Amino acid sequence: MSQIKRVGVVGSGQMGGGIAQVAAVSGFETVVMDTSAEAVARCEANHDKLLARAVEKGKMTEDDVKAAKSRLTYVTDVKDLGQSDIVIEAVVENAEVKKAIFKQLAAMFTGDQILASNTSSISITEIAAATDCPERVIGMHFFFPVPVMKLVEVINGLATDSKVTERVIALAEAMGKIALPANDRAGFISNRVLMPMINEAFYAWMEGVAEPKDIDGIMKLGCNHPMGPLELADFIGLDTCAHIMNVLAEGLHSERYRPCPKLDQLVVAGRMGRKSGRGVYEY
Repeated sequence: MSQIKRVGVVGSGQMGGGIAQVAAVSGFETVVMDTSAEAVARCEANHDKLLARAVEKGKMTEDDVKAAKSRLTYVTDVKDLGQSDIVIEAVVENAEVKKAIFKQLAAMFTGDQILASNTSSISITEIAAATDCPERVIGMHFFFPVPVMKLVEVINGLATDSKVTERVIALAEAMGKIALPANDRAGFISNRVLMPMINEAFYAWMEGVAEPKDIDGIMKLGCNHPMGPLELADFIGLDTCAHIMNVLAEGLHSERYRPCPKLDQLVVAGRMGRKSGRGVYEY
């Protein structure tokens, strides 16, 4: 199989933009694609800001930044991803949307190119089943913020070829990440363990066991967590947390993973966390 030299990223939001930035800084020719020209422009502006900040902090030189920027290309047509050795999808966490994208990518890439999803909870096997090349489909789950977080959770679908797994692990390591494997079950490891903890914190709040600041304080001081579970939920997005919990409940056929009514209530009220200015806390 050919060496990965060019990385394509579908989706220019926080996750896609972060993946593209890390790939370019790590020496890979990188193409970021989004159907929205405005989204692509925001991504490029954000890259400029973050790379300038890296120079200010002494983490990169001006020459490093210039080189990284020269490796970044921003496009709005999926056809412009055509020379990529791997395409990493990082769009909305919706199975039908992802399957449509992978079906399109599979029709474009008929060689040994890898098709990876940054999904945090959706079955890789389900996504791969939408293509005629399930052996080339894999999960490559980065964590936010991508330039800072070291982990990449690597998920094999039922049909993923072992050589594809080896190439993805090597790519993650070349990007300065630590790649750890998980089997294809809803939520994989990270969210299967994290989301029930967050959910239990909402139940403790709803049942009057403690107030949010005290729940978070106890978990930070008693368990040495850098961020309490309710604060973390606000950081992730309460709607995102609720969605992942429903995916877990459906995928694992267990109602114990359903979001707490208190969490659902906040989402219905439009209190999504940091991104909306208010969730459990006000920002």
